[in-house]
Amino acid sequence: MIIFGTKGYLYQLAILTLVCGRCGNPSAHALRKRVTKFTLFFVPLFPVSTKYATQCTFCGAEQQVTREQAERFQAQEAGRG
Repeated sequence: MIIFGTKGYLYQLAILTLVCGRCGNPSAHALRKRVTKFTLFFVPLFPVSTKYATQCTFCGAEQQVTREQAERFQAQEAGRG
């Protein structure tokens, strides 16, 4: 019997100060990377999908961003610190 499936991993990349598109408040947003990996016998082997999103810490709204936008946000944050 072969046991296979997927497992999700969530990485917090940065904390950004942005204006939320939903509530309109300038607040902290968590930039997160969600990776889904294929597993065989509970061992993660390779990524199946990778998605990036920002989440408002004020209202909890989550917005999907592209990889390029996520990298640009990280570069801007690294330039400030």
